[in-house]
Amino acid sequence: MDLAFIPSPSRGVVELGPIPLRGYAFCIIIGVFVAVWLGNKRWIARGGRPGTVADISVWAVPFGLVGGRLYHVITDYQLYFSEGRDWVDAFKIWEGGLGIWGAIAFGAVGAWIGCRRRGIPLPAWADALAPGIAFAQAIGRWGNWFNQELYGKATDLPWALKITSAEDGRVPGTYHPTFLYESLWCIGVGFLVIWADRRFKLGHGRAFALYVASYCAGRGWIEYMRVDDAHHILGLRLNVWTAIAVFVLAVVYFVLSAKKRPGREEIVEPAPEGEDAADAAPKDKDKAEDEAKATEAADSADSADKDAVKDTDKDGAGAESAKKA
Repeated sequence: MDLAFIPSPSRGVVELGPIPLRGYAFCIIIGVFVAVWLGNKRWIARGGRPGTVADISVWAVPFGLVGGRLYHVITDYQLYFSEGRDWVDAFKIWEGGLGIWGAIAFGAVGAWIGCRRRGIPLPAWADALAPGIAFAQAIGRWGNWFNQELYGKATDLPWALKITSAEDGRVPGTYHPTFLYESLWCIGVGFLVIWADRRFKLGHGRAFALYVASYCAGRGWIEYMRVDDAHHILGLRLNVWTAIAVFVLAVVYFVLSAKKRPGREEIVEPAPEGEDAADAAPKDKDKAEDEAKATEAADSADSADKDAVKDTDKDGAGAESAKKA
């Protein structure tokens, strides 16, 4: 008898009248909002302008969703194109199935387009978004809980996940909640990036590289625990090899970037044309007034010193005359 376990929801969708609210999609949407909100705060703190993160996310998010779905469909093509399967299901993103590797790769392409249009360096924007992306993944993983998917090996631990669905080859029972493990790991990664960025002033894409490497380190062992169908290479799941490869690339980038471009960007977003002169004029005027006041004060002090010297000379001359007399 199981004394304790994490229950699975009886269904992954709530009907709001004619509108179905799917738990998986809801988690993805909340994650996106959290990433944009936190990214905007970090971008402003680094000298950027409010709203820029959201503007670029308009490009990055759709690209990321398409890339994530493509990666999943390509690497798990048997779920959609094998005998007895309906290829139309490949477009049903709300039923689950987003590969983070494709989402990050295609999302970066969308972000590059948005950054290029705004004249912003992509690495700086990625640094601002890095912890927010980790938190978004942590939230998004709960979508797998709603769908009763991506769990690990069977276990009777108190925090085991109870699977009740028997669809798509599932066997009801209690399993390792790998979705929860990855969610907690991503939260830790987010806080790690925030701490390291404050402590070491990471710049030029290194905060993002730290996020990628840290995530891959956790994804490797979590992926190894999963029991869902996957392609294997030399006895390891494809996503484990992907995590290893991406981890190495992220570490190499971090090291080379630190050597070639140490420190952090001084300017992450140039002011729009037409504002420079308007903003600079009052500043220059104030600066000129301050310099004039400082010069006037210095002249007054110098004049006072000269008068004091003259008075001293007069007193000395008077005393000498008195001695002679």
